[in-house]
Amino acid sequence: MAIYESDLPGVGKKFEVDLDGEAQLVIVIHNTGKRELFVREAPDADSEKLFELSDKLARQVGTIMEGAYFQPIRDDEISTVLDDDTLIEWAKVTDESDLVGATLAESGVRQRTGASIIAVQRGDETIQNPPPDVEFRVDDTLVSIGDRESHTELERLAAGDAALDDADAGIASDDERSDADGA
Repeated sequence: MAIYESDLPGVGKKFEVDLDGEAQLVIVIHNTGKRELFVREAPDADSEKLFELSDKLARQVGTIMEGAYFQPIRDDEISTVLDDDTLIEWAKVTDESDLVGATLAESGVRQRTGASIIAVQRGDETIQNPPPDVEFRVDDTLVSIGDRESHTELERLAAGDAALDDADAGIASDDERSDADGA
């Protein structure tokens, strides 16, 4: 990512920041403190004005973007990433989810999604290594371990975007795989 700086006599300074592809972000800082932001999609294209900020507002936004208020955690630094394929994730059970009222055993979450539930957070309580008879409730947070695809499926199920009785839902068990291999 290259940043180019140039003087604008009588106006202020211009900074051009290379973005993905050929696009550039153009920032003009006026001598008055006003900032204007433009985007240029290609080197030969005209710049399109995105917005304008006062000096005070630009400094506040800059402080936020700098990370003074919040430091995001990069995915590869999260302690829940165990290796390239295994991570721990959280999924909230909504009132639209078929999981509500079902037990861990009845739901067959691991067989359907590939993710294993390692804890259920319910209010201030955490049920570690939940037993098969733990019943899921609205607003439970399911803590699971698995790969990204497994977590995506679990999140869909917890959000109500997938049903427990979907015929093609989930991952075949070892028995189902060996039956299919033997057929």
